[in-house]
Amino acid sequence: MGVILGFMGVAVMIGGDALRAIGTGLGAQMLFLAAASSYAFSGIYGRRFRKLGVSPMATATGQLIAASVLLLPLVLIVDRPWSGTMPGLPAIGAMIGLAVFSTALAYVLYFRILATAGATNLALVTFLIPICAILLGIVVLGEHLALRHVVGMVLIGGGLAAIDGRLWRRLAGRGQG
Repeated sequence: MGVILGFMGVAVMIGGDALRAIGTGLGAQMLFLAAASSYAFSGIYGRRFRKLGVSPMATATGQLIAASVLLLPLVLIVDRPWSGTMPGLPAIGAMIGLAVFSTALAYVLYFRILATAGATNLALVTFLIPICAILLGIVVLGEHLALRHVVGMVLIGGGLAAIDGRLWRRLAGRGQG
């Protein structure tokens, strides 16, 4: 029930206009589905490292090093960084910030939460992404909060509460006493 409520919340937030775009840019839509599936499988596969006794820090470090080694030849072939101009200090600072906080720290947190809370609980955080996107759009881009956004957020919150179950158990306990 909680997952259904969460999906309904995301669908309400997106709105019916998104259905008109289904099929246009099919390649991009398929890659998006592949990325989402890969994200889902990573939690299931990643929990195996705990059983092997590998620390979350070692897992995150290994993943980032492997990804960097695999992508380096592609970067050198496609971007040819030696042929462009040297980026300015703000661009270098932004790149370092993304590398340290949005990538390295995020992976360490991801694998630490995976080891302690499990793959299912870790995957539930993805329901919060649309809420964060809407709120960041309001704060940073000056977008407006629509009624469908509020309804979607309430549905997502209800779905997460249903999946967690603590609120429902507490309410059920009061009804018996």
